[in-house]
Amino acid sequence: MSHFTFAKPPRAGLVAAAICAMTLVTRGNDMAAVSGKTPEVVVPAVRELTLDECLNEAFQNNHRRPASKFAVAMAEAQHRQALAGYWPQIGAKGGYERMDQSPDFLFPASRTQVPAGSAVITVPAGILGANPLQLPVSTPAQTISIPAQDIKLMDPDSFAASLHATWLLYDGGMRQGYREQSGGLVEMMKQEARRTDLEIADSVKRIYYGAVLAQQLHQAGEDTLARMEATLNLTETMYKEGSGKVMKTDWLDNKVMVETLRSMVALLEKNDAMAQAALANTMGLPWNASVKPADKDIPFKPFVGNLDDMVSTAYQFNPDWAKVEAGIRAAEGAVRTARSDYYPKLAVTGELHQWWNNYDAGMATDRNKQGWTAGVGVEIPIFSGFLTRNKVAEMRARVAQIKEEQFLLKDGLGLQIKDAFLGLNAAQKSYQATLDAMNAATENRDLNTRAYQNELVETEKVIRAQLMEALMSAQHYKACYDHVALQSQIDLLVGTEILKRMQPMQ
Repeated sequence: MSHFTFAKPPRAGLVAAAICAMTLVTRGNDMAAVSGKTPEVVVPAVRELTLDECLNEAFQNNHRRPASKFAVAMAEAQHRQALAGYWPQIGAKGGYERMDQSPDFLFPASRTQVPAGSAVITVPAGILGANPLQLPVSTPAQTISIPAQDIKLMDPDSFAASLHATWLLYDGGMRQGYREQSGGLVEMMKQEARRTDLEIADSVKRIYYGAVLAQQLHQAGEDTLARMEATLNLTETMYKEGSGKVMKTDWLDNKVMVETLRSMVALLEKNDAMAQAALANTMGLPWNASVKPADKDIPFKPFVGNLDDMVSTAYQFNPDWAKVEAGIRAAEGAVRTARSDYYPKLAVTGELHQWWNNYDAGMATDRNKQGWTAGVGVEIPIFSGFLTRNKVAEMRARVAQIKEEQFLLKDGLGLQIKDAFLGLNAAQKSYQATLDAMNAATENRDLNTRAYQNELVETEKVIRAQLMEALMSAQHYKACYDHVALQSQIDLLVGTEILKRMQPMQ
C-alpha cells in the first residue's frame, strides 16, 4: 500500500494531488475500455444485463465459437477419411466409344504347296452302272494361292461398363498411423475450441467488471465534484461574509480545483460509455450497442487453494497441455505411417465387366462381351535411396521436439499459476488495506468539512481531505477489480473445473 504525506502543501501541491487522484481513476478505468477510433456521436439503446446473461449472449453471438466448431468438424471429417482406408474401395465405370471405322484384321496373301498323291473315289450307283464303283484317282503336285483377307473385328460403336473393387489387407501400419494422426488432430481442435470458450468467458468477465469499475469511478468523480462545488460555494460565502480568515485566494484555489476536476469527470463519463460499448463488442453485438452491467459493486470472495495442488492438478484441465499431449499422439502416428514404407502391402482386386457391340463375329463374341477377373497384388519395397529411413528420422525428431516443448509448457504454466496465485494473495491484502484507508478518508473528509463550516480548519485541508477520499476510493475499487481479474486469469489457465474442486462449497 502506498503512503501519501501531506504536510501543509502549497496550492500547487493540491493541484498535483488532484491530478494524481484523477490519473489513477482514469488509468483504472482504461483497463475496461477497448482502444480504437473515436466513435460517432450516437445515442444507442443501453441494455442492463447480469454477468450470466452477458456470458450466455457472448457464447451465442461471438464468432470465434463457430469458427472453433468448424475446425473440430474439419478434423473429424479428416479422421473419418483415415478410417475409410479399412473398407473395400468399390467403383463403377461406364462409357460409350465410337471409332471412325470398324477395326479389322488383315490376313496377308499366301501360297500353299499341295504334294502329289492318290485317292479312291466312290461313284454312286446309277451313274456308271447299276452298282456303285470305286475308282482310283491320282493328283499331281500343285501350288494353291490364297489371296489377302480383310476380317472385320467389331462395329465402330461400343458401350462398356465395369464394377471394380480393391481391398487392402496389409499395409505395414500405414492406416493405423493415419488414424492416430487424425485422431490426435481431432483432440487438438477440441482443446482449441475449449480454450476459445475459456477465453471468451475470461474476456467477458474482466470487461464486465471493468465496466462496473468504470461506473464506480465515474460515480466517485461526480460525488467528489459535487462536494467540491459545495465547498466552493461555502468558501465564497465565508470569504465574503466571514471573519476574514478565508480569503479570496482560497476561493480561487478551490475554483481551479473544481474546474480541473470537472474536466476529469467528463473523461470518466466517456470512459464509462466506452466500457459499456466494449462489453457489448466482446459479446458479439454491433458497434453501436451498449450493455450496462447490472451489478453496482465488484464482489470480493477470498480465494482458498494450495499452490502445489493447483499446479499439479492444472495439467488435467489446461487446454494447452491437453493440446500438446494430443500433438504427441499425432506425431507418433506420423512415425508409424513413415515406418510402414519398410513393409510390403497386400491387396485383393476384382472386376466385373460388360461390353455391348452389335457385331457378332471377330472380337465381339459372347465370351468376350462379359466376364469377371479376380487377383491378389503385392507391392514390396526394395530400395528407395534411404527415403523411408529419413522420413522416420524426421518424424521421430518431431516427436522429441514436441516433448521438449511440453517440458517448457509445464514450467511456464506453473510459473503463470504461481504469479496469479501470489497476485491474488497480494490483492486480498490490498483489498482490506484500501478498504480501511477509504473508510478513514471518508471519515476524515466528513470531519474536516464540518470543521471548515465553523472556520476551524484551512481551505487547503478540506480540499486535500476530499481529494484523498477520491484517491482512496479509486484504489479500493481498483483492488477489487484486480482480485476479480486474477481469479478470471486462473480460470483461463486451469479451467473452471479445478476451481470447483479446490474451492469450498459456499
